[in-house]
Amino acid sequence: MTPEQQFQVLSGGTEEILPEGELLERLRQSARERRPLRVKQGFDPTAPDIHLGHTVGLRKLRAFQDLGHQVVLIVGDYTGMVGDPSGLSRTRPQLTRAEVERNATTYLEQFFRVLDREPAAPRLPVEVHRNGEWFARMAFADVIRLASQYTVSQLLERDDFSKRYQAEQPIGVHELLYPLMQGRDSVEIRADVELGATEQKFNLLVGRELQRLDGQRPQIVMTLPVLPGLDGVQRMSKSLGNYVGVTDPPAEMFGKIMSIPDQAMALYWRLVADATPEEIARLERELRDGVNPMTIKKRLAERLVGMYHGAVAATRAREDFEAQFSRREIPKDLAEFGRRELRSRGGAKDDATILHFVVASGAAGSRTAARRLVEQGAVDLDGERVSAWEDAVDPDREHVLRVGRRMLRYVPGAES
Repeated sequence: MTPEQQFQVLSGGTEEILPEGELLERLRQSARERRPLRVKQGFDPTAPDIHLGHTVGLRKLRAFQDLGHQVVLIVGDYTGMVGDPSGLSRTRPQLTRAEVERNATTYLEQFFRVLDREPAAPRLPVEVHRNGEWFARMAFADVIRLASQYTVSQLLERDDFSKRYQAEQPIGVHELLYPLMQGRDSVEIRADVELGATEQKFNLLVGRELQRLDGQRPQIVMTLPVLPGLDGVQRMSKSLGNYVGVTDPPAEMFGKIMSIPDQAMALYWRLVADATPEEIARLERELRDGVNPMTIKKRLAERLVGMYHGAVAATRAREDFEAQFSRREIPKDLAEFGRRELRSRGGAKDDATILHFVVASGAAGSRTAARRLVEQGAVDLDGERVSAWEDAVDPDREHVLRVGRRMLRYVPGAES
């Protein structure tokens, strides 16, 4: 592709590209010099699995990779121990080094469900770094030098820090270091472009400033939209329980996608389903013409399951879903949970209630959320609508639990 054609592909679906106009200039220079751009994104392994929200950036990175540019993934083993304060009203709980390392192992495997691990030319293999490679060797004098490159007043210009300061909410000194650490990553790998969600804009701009102070050409900042979770309102998050994991079983992934609000469909098509402009135009035309949103949503769910599990699994997931909700049959390949999840997540040992089961299934992140689902009439047990959240459930026999459009099987001895 020409630099102009590359720009059309890469700029699609972005919120901002800063400085304006510089990406096209850098792509032209890349073509003249036959030097691929170094395109960076960092991920802090704060949980064991990635979800569709993470793939918004990964799919954009894949577009750069397909065009022959060098993708650089930063696994934030050190920033992960600090915790990104972006968009938060309070300090994140700190993870131990062991927790971060366990999570990083699964992150790396899952990244390559989107990126190409062993691409053919002209695509380049992904370059992967842990930021501990440079932070672990820093002496305390180096930390002081890094901290001296920004002032407290500059850091307090950040919206979330400013709000917490005005509300007299505590801000840890380690949190103030986070943007500097992320910026230092850009210096270390000499990034030409850095991607991040809209809430990351401050951190990305810090990277530009630290590169300038280091004598490097400042990176281009590309911000991407935030994918809403299954509630269609809050950002997708494992802690909120509104996520679709890239390793979710096909039937579970299909069911979760079918539960998203109709108004969120277009965003999912654009951000995580690799929809072409023609497909987006078709979607808008169908919605305008009154096509049943469920029909469009099934197409979306089948597309996403196929992307992560293959076409055969996607077809089977659709057939099972239609059997379950059109003919009220129970699919054969339901995701399972067992006594181990009931005791670790649900917190029940003997006197299990429906709340324990809903939390243990992973369909709700807390008993409060589970109670709300029951009160909304969104929970069935063994084909019967649950009306009382304190109803006891026998943990010694199998059950089929439905939460919204998700259906799961409880098997007492399951080791899932």
